[in-house]
Amino acid sequence: MRFWGVRGSIACPGPETARYGGNTACVEMRCGAHVLTFDGGTGLRPHGKALAAEGALDGDVFLTHTHFDHIIGIPFFAPAFDARSRFRIWAGHLMPHGSNVCDVLRLMMRSPLFPVPVEIFKAEIEYCDFGAGEVLTPRPGITVRTAPLDHPDGATGYRVEFAGRSACYVTDTNHVPGKPNAAIIDLIRGADLVIYDATFTDAEHERYAGWGHSTWQEGVRLCDAAGAGKLVTFHHDPERTDEALDAIAAEMEATRPGSVVAHEGMVIEL
Repeated sequence: MRFWGVRGSIACPGPETARYGGNTACVEMRCGAHVLTFDGGTGLRPHGKALAAEGALDGDVFLTHTHFDHIIGIPFFAPAFDARSRFRIWAGHLMPHGSNVCDVLRLMMRSPLFPVPVEIFKAEIEYCDFGAGEVLTPRPGITVRTAPLDHPDGATGYRVEFAGRSACYVTDTNHVPGKPNAAIIDLIRGADLVIYDATFTDAEHERYAGWGHSTWQEGVRLCDAAGAGKLVTFHHDPERTDEALDAIAAEMEATRPGSVVAHEGMVIEL
């Protein structure tokens, strides 16, 4: 897997965020020859540029939810403008609200919010809505398990299983101190790797309860409870400088050795 965007809420380029990166959420997972992309934040633009250099795409894009920081890169995704490409965009949080992912993207790419509509895309795009909690099989041999997350307007957590390995993508989820989320524990149980929302620290979380985000310490507690493997913290607060993330990385290593703070360009192979 490769991390193309690791920030939350809003892109934050600049000298204080240069090492960990300022792009918003986008993670690429490769299962053999198949490309699975998680979220379409500003990191989707460089990800798409790299994919376009490889030729036509036949892949899948899984959205946790459709807040702007997770979809703003979609109009700039190079494979969408290649008539040879085909991919599916998945969303698991919209059906309970009587909506669907195609309509949401049409709304975003509409005047006066955006100068061109979704019809400008040349690729064959399939819009796939499902209910969080369903099990998906986007490709033979690839199983994607899902779970609902506690976030305003809803969000979806994902677990990818392929060739005897498992990796989870759990971001934009609130937690209640002292009450671990049973649905997340079930989703990540025994997983080899867990990418987890660490927008805040425990010391900060009380001030932002209900905002729909969690902490690296809760990620540690959940992974320990679920018997999961490597913890990768993600969705960093845009105000969090490189130096502050270095300090968190040191605390994480001391608390749960082998845990890492995600940065743009980081590659992990399972």
